[in-house]
Parts: sequence; C-alpha cells; structure tokens
Amino acid sequence: MNELLLLSITAASLGFIHTVLGPDHYLPFIVLSKARKWNVSKTMWITFIAGVGHISGSVVLGIGGVALGVGLNKLELIESIRGEIVGWMLITFGVMYSIYGIFKYLKDGGHNHLPGFLIPKKIRQMKHEVEHSMEEEEDNTKLTPWILFIIFVFGPCEVLIPMLIFPAAEKNIAGVISVTVFFGITTILTMMMMVYLGHFGSSLVRLKPYEKYMHLVAGVVILISGIGMLFLGW
Repeated sequence: MNELLLLSITAASLGFIHTVLGPDHYLPFIVLSKARKWNVSKTMWITFIAGVGHISGSVVLGIGGVALGVGLNKLELIESIRGEIVGWMLITFGVMYSIYGIFKYLKDGGHNHLPGFLIPKKIRQMKHEVEHSMEEEEDNTKLTPWILFIIFVFGPCEVLIPMLIFPAAEKNIAGVISVTVFFGITTILTMMMMVYLGHFGSSLVRLKPYEKYMHLVAGVVILISGIGMLFLGW
C-alpha cells in the first residue's frame, strides 16, 4: 500500500471517528432544526456550510503554520485554545438560547400550565415586555445559522493538524491535498449523516405536545454540548 493511499484511508477513518465521537458536531443542528422547524433540506444545507467552515479553519491554521515554520506543539496548543474558546461559545449560546426558550414558553401560553409560584416574579414582569419584541414566526431570522457557522469556524479539528504536518513538512503537495480532501469530505458527510438520522428519527416521535418546550430543550442540549467539549473531551 503506497504512502498516499495510506494517508487518504487514515484521514477518512479519523474524520469519521472524530465526528461520530463528538456529539457537538451534530446535536446542536438536530435540536435547533426541531425547535426552529427547519425542513430537511435547510437543515442539511446549514450543516454543510458549518462543516466547511469547521474544516477550513484547521486547514488554514495547519498549512499556514507549516509555511511559517511553526512547530507541531505550538499548533496543537493553538488548537487546544481554540477548543476552549469554542466550548465557552457553545456554553454562552446554550445559556442565551435557554433563556430565550423560557421566554418563548411563557409567551406562547406556558403560564397556563406552570404554577404561578414556580415562575420568578422578575420573569413574570419581563414577560409582557418580551411579548412585543420576540419574533412571531418560528424562523424569521437568519441569526441562528450564522452563530452556528461562526462557532464551527473557530472549532478545532485536533486530529487533522498532525496529519497535515507530515506531508506538508516533506513538501508533499499531493499528500496535503489528499489529507484535506478525504478528512474534510468524510467529516462533513458524517456530520450530515448524523444530523439527518437525528432529524429523521425525531420525526418518528410525536413531539406536538412538547413543541412549547423545544427552544428550551435546544438551549439545554447546546449548553451540554459546550460543557462536554470543554470538560469531557468531546
């Protein structure tokens, strides 16, 4: 087996494993697609764009680092710092979206089902103000996909950098292209596959009675994804 073929197979395998073992690569898209009522094609498109951004960030860092003579240890340190930044970005986004979910629940009539003593006084006071400022449709804003895209651009591909360093250090252009293409395509396709399976699987479950909670659930899941990435090594 020649070196280029071995690099390609290894890159594709690591791309698949890296994505499947990282729930933060697909859970946010699944829960947001249900909360914001995205159809399958829109969900897949947003996942694809975020995946391209995710791969591009690490490719630029890896190739740029080699071109500037930056060592592997320093590049891995930069990747770990990026990972921490993205973890906190997911946590922040998750907290903010959870708060949005609570307001959305109250706005859509949640107060009719939740005992008054469980609703903090401040939230009851804010409810009236929020009713007039929140969107009337489930998805009349383009902000959420852009937030996901920005987060994923910052998101590191820890296993990609060492694989890029090897052929790049030997000035093996074909090797660099092969690793980038096979790792990138496999990662993006795996993200889309996991998101599609999650989207399709959730469509088989009767969620109508729980729709009023979906924004809150989405926020909590995104928050958990950030915590998992930051503290559990996802």
